[in-house]
Amino acid sequence: MADIDGLKDTKNFHPEIPTAHDGFYLKGAHQLDWGMRNRLSRIFRPSTGRTVMLAIDHGYFLGPTTGLERIDLNIVPLLSYADALMCTRGILRSTIPSTFGNGVVMRSSGGPSTLKELSNELIAVDIDDAVRMNVSAMAVQVYIGGEFETQSVKNMTTLVDMGLRYGVPTMGVTAVGKDLTRDARYLGLATRICAELGAQVVKTYYCPEGFESVTAGCPVPIVMAGGKKLPEIDALTMAYNAVTQGAAGVDMGRNIFQSESPAAMIQAVGKVVHELMPPAQALDFYLTLKREHEAAAAKK
Repeated sequence: MADIDGLKDTKNFHPEIPTAHDGFYLKGAHQLDWGMRNRLSRIFRPSTGRTVMLAIDHGYFLGPTTGLERIDLNIVPLLSYADALMCTRGILRSTIPSTFGNGVVMRSSGGPSTLKELSNELIAVDIDDAVRMNVSAMAVQVYIGGEFETQSVKNMTTLVDMGLRYGVPTMGVTAVGKDLTRDARYLGLATRICAELGAQVVKTYYCPEGFESVTAGCPVPIVMAGGKKLPEIDALTMAYNAVTQGAAGVDMGRNIFQSESPAAMIQAVGKVVHELMPPAQALDFYLTLKREHEAAAAKK
């Protein structure tokens, strides 16, 4: 207990200075609880409000993917360049160092493999385990227009309810089936449904026409999915277009870990996302780092 002898009268209340009530820098997050905003700030860099999320959760339905055969060798060296990591709890526990201090978005739905109907997912993680592992958000696939659309939406709303009780955000991930079109009309529908039903973040694909309307119509941050492997200049251009048209960052996997120089690529993506570096300049940055890495490797 503090010693009460010799206490002075308190007088430094500064009544002439109003108490500050700062907002929060992410769209739609200003009324969330402190713990949820704190977790979001681990994902989205406060200085820019955007994120470079590294997606490595592909194995939950694809098995060992090219570039993810050995996560300890291929992915762990990239972690220092990522604002956030999207992965399964199995990989988080078995492979990711507990010293990783940035955001972790944990894949929380699953079930079918590529051999079955993918939309038939269920919740695959208990909220207690998410809290136990100190994750920054839970990710759930939402199949708008899919065979099990309602079931996948229920998965998301259940996670939203659980997350609100514990201060853990939910990221709705819009899935595009083989019979669905990645256009602004569909993406606007899917992202708005996720946000309306409580997701604090939405991940979706980029579309060349009308993406501004998708981001503007969604009241929470949209993170662009990287999708299939593209040539580096195309991936950097897509990332640039997405963030300049309202996305709060990117969640890239194959365009990073399947690149010829993953470390160079993730740094180039970071330049685009956080500094709005033009794609051609970012490609030069990538090629310079790639040459440096190759030269360093040759000396070993």
